[in-house]
Amino acid sequence: MARRLFIALACLLATAPAMAASDGYDYHAGNRQLIRNGVQAVLTCNGLFTSRRTLEQVFDQELAYLESRVLGDATGGPYAVDRARRAVTVGGGEHGPAVSAAFRSGIGCIVMEPGAPLASIDQLPALPSPDPAAGAGVPWPDGDLVETAPLPEAVDAAALQAASDWAFERPTAEQDTVSLLVVHRGRLVHERYAPGFDAATRTRTWSTAKSIAVTLMGLRAADGRLELDAPLGIDWLPPLASDDTDPRNAITLRHLLHMSSGLYPVDSFGMEYASGSGLAYWAGASSVDGARRRGLVREPGTFWDYENYDTLLAVYALKRTFADEAAYHAYPREALLDRIGMRNTLLSMDRFGDFILSSQVYTNARDLARFGLLYLNEGRWQGEQLLAKEWIDFVRTPAPASAPRGNDYGGQWWLVPDDRKGEVPADAYSTAGNRGQFVLVVPSHDLVIVRRGLDYGKQGFDRWALLREVLKAFPRAR
Repeated sequence: MARRLFIALACLLATAPAMAASDGYDYHAGNRQLIRNGVQAVLTCNGLFTSRRTLEQVFDQELAYLESRVLGDATGGPYAVDRARRAVTVGGGEHGPAVSAAFRSGIGCIVMEPGAPLASIDQLPALPSPDPAAGAGVPWPDGDLVETAPLPEAVDAAALQAASDWAFERPTAEQDTVSLLVVHRGRLVHERYAPGFDAATRTRTWSTAKSIAVTLMGLRAADGRLELDAPLGIDWLPPLASDDTDPRNAITLRHLLHMSSGLYPVDSFGMEYASGSGLAYWAGASSVDGARRRGLVREPGTFWDYENYDTLLAVYALKRTFADEAAYHAYPREALLDRIGMRNTLLSMDRFGDFILSSQVYTNARDLARFGLLYLNEGRWQGEQLLAKEWIDFVRTPAPASAPRGNDYGGQWWLVPDDRKGEVPADAYSTAGNRGQFVLVVPSHDLVIVRRGLDYGKQGFDRWALLREVLKAFPRAR
């Protein structure tokens, strides 16, 4: 009976978008307008105060993917920049609800409650700010002192430059590479930035943040505080009289990290900027409450569906392992970021103090290269085993529900699809974020490749093709 119910609900869900489209009325128009304003506020705020770029650069690149949804331009419009408070407000009046985002120490820009006055900024969370300059005299990879030396004879310099040119000189302006780093055998052998960017520039990771999130969970699992297949203990919404009978209790951390929770989709089927996590990312809603309100429509583990809320539920499960919020807020920097020299990385939060580790992290290319090195070295950093090899094996093993897709997804990391194996090493795996944020780890060639982008339009930057091009410069290392 239960399985028939799952199937019936799945069929209903599959037809829901078509039914909504035939209705002819957009019942989410208000949400779309609210989110539109919030997207512009967040990206402008972070562009100015986290990435430290000019307003002209923000409109030209950070906001390019929004196309006609942008309000105004760099000369002015229905938005306001408060440089003293480090805040941006977009909208108001005929342009929909005013949404503000404000920069906070150690976090980046936080979305405020729609319509909230800027005078309430001090009520938002803040954390100690890392000092990127502290790594200036520290040798790579713990710091930013990079040895200048000729390439090893075994590396084909011309082929490496050709691969770099391939990444930057794309046939379409929609693929906008802003940085490329290549690390071989622990050494930074290639580093290139587009005009307006340098080694210190932080940009948004988008969903590459998910791979950082699963790393923090792996560190917590090593402490015995999280288990892949144990009950999550989540207090689902709405609260039920008999919580022990809630079918969502069958969902495990493994299901969430495999993107196969079975929960109702809220970001799929064209709804990403109308409901679901979009309200938390851009409109000031709680990233936790929305995640806990989804009902079960499929048997956990049986269907792959890429949902930001699956990651955010896993992050919430991580939070519940701490005795208090202060310990939770300190954990990412103490357990991971400071230990591998990620001094430029800011993990953003919602206004309620919950990390939005499905997307909202700002960092530079070098910090992502360090992150990739941790995985390349199977969890070891400077001789210390930080992350268990078993956890790394988990994240790079295909999720069972991803088989129909070509076994291209593990545990919050992407894998080489079946139809690309042979073109590139099958052992490669990658983070992936919107607008072209990739960290590729290639154990068989002792390589880490970081590509950052501000892609827009149809995007479609092919990271496996980039790997193919880079490999032309390197011998097989292992």
